[in-house]
Amino acid sequence: MSADDHRAALRRAETAVTGLRAVRGDRWYPRFHIAAAGGWINDPNGLCYFGGRYHVFFQHHPFGSAWGPMHWGHVSSADLVTWRREPIALAPSLEADRDGVFSGSAVVDDDGNLVVFYTGHRWRNGVDETDGNLQVQCMAVSRNGVDFDKRGVVVTGPAELPHFRDPKVWRTGDRYFMVFGACSATRRGEVWLYHSADLAHWEFDRVLYQDPDPGVYMLECPDLFALGEHWVLTYCPMGAEPDGYLFRNGHNAGYVVGDWAPGSDFRPLTGYQVGDWGAEYYAPQSFSAPDGRQLSFAWMGQFDYRIVTADDGWCGQLTIPRELSLGPDLRLRSRPAAELTALRRNSVDHGAFELGRNEDRVLLSRGGECCEIELTVDLRAGTAERIGLAVNHTPGGHETLVAYDDLARRVLLDRRSTGFGERGYRSAPLNTDELRLRVFVDRGSVEVFIGDGAATLSSITQPADGPRSVQLYCESGTAAVTGLVVHRLRSGWEQD
Repeated sequence: MSADDHRAALRRAETAVTGLRAVRGDRWYPRFHIAAAGGWINDPNGLCYFGGRYHVFFQHHPFGSAWGPMHWGHVSSADLVTWRREPIALAPSLEADRDGVFSGSAVVDDDGNLVVFYTGHRWRNGVDETDGNLQVQCMAVSRNGVDFDKRGVVVTGPAELPHFRDPKVWRTGDRYFMVFGACSATRRGEVWLYHSADLAHWEFDRVLYQDPDPGVYMLECPDLFALGEHWVLTYCPMGAEPDGYLFRNGHNAGYVVGDWAPGSDFRPLTGYQVGDWGAEYYAPQSFSAPDGRQLSFAWMGQFDYRIVTADDGWCGQLTIPRELSLGPDLRLRSRPAAELTALRRNSVDHGAFELGRNEDRVLLSRGGECCEIELTVDLRAGTAERIGLAVNHTPGGHETLVAYDDLARRVLLDRRSTGFGERGYRSAPLNTDELRLRVFVDRGSVEVFIGDGAATLSSITQPADGPRSVQLYCESGTAAVTGLVVHRLRSGWEQD
């Protein structure tokens, strides 16, 4: 197929999104999280800084609000805060990607071009993956970061691999490297490494990592990047069984920390660590900002059950951008990008105070659908068994709880009474005597950052109808609040 075929496919996709946008329901549509104007999205792709702007591409089905043949949607920003919608970047148009332009990444070449790599996907039987997949890695090039020229297949893996996808590319020294997720011929989840001198010709380097759990058959969306003296390998293990608080989601994301250098094996220094303890956090991808920070986005969505926003003509969003660092304990710290403070409007500082036994206190009576709460509590100075926030609180009594449970010594995000959609709770451990939370509430999601970012909780929410308030509460005791600030947040869309 020709470049004209690709342009025609992109036009059809844009027309479809315009139609979905015209009828889109916005009761849960995000005001400061990235989502498509209409249709389905999942994994973030091609994250980069290019031409003076941050670029975020994402897996996108523009013809409906359920998963379908994948395209690459695209937004960009000058500041990581205000986002502009760009034309859909990639659509199926080649034999190699006839059933989907799957996930991938971006790198800037020596000529100043933006080069993206993606998995060209085909069903072996032309219908579904019952008989396996045909997956190859493809390249496309852009001079302006918006319009792409497909260059075709650059890596063809062994034919016996049932899964071989999600290329993440970076440069170290004078060579480029690429990691993929793979399901080996013996159905073990692995990360494979290739290298190249020119981005067009790639050589197999080695199997970089194999998940020690024989039940894990695939490692999706791998990413390898340096933080300080060590390297972090993030990935999404498929097939892991629930174990206590671990692997409770159908799709989980985590990481190991180790040592690596070009030409050598990856030497793990830790076991598997949880990337986020929430119900919807998957396919994280990182990139380097111009100032050297390692930034990351992930997908907030699900394949395991139907999300009710599909009824509104759209489904799925990304997390807010996060700054990554590595603590002395070799645990990944994930903090909200510093730029996000520019979203704040009409902040109210409640100072320090004691919350009485079983007391509830209203922090926002209205406008709680788009806010950030900073809460600090001295747990040694209080007696409450539970202290927390009721967000998405409506006059009918519906609410989402973000709270510290002193019996379990964990921070929880509980959707039991939210209103619509999936229920249940998720929780993260707390190992200090000070509770410090930053909670980001958007129309249809809650993200919780604990302490210095050593733990996070990210979940989709579908609150009940009506004005949404924010309340502080404690149970079976008192609470010593040492700091509490509530910020209303503006929209992050340039126009919509």
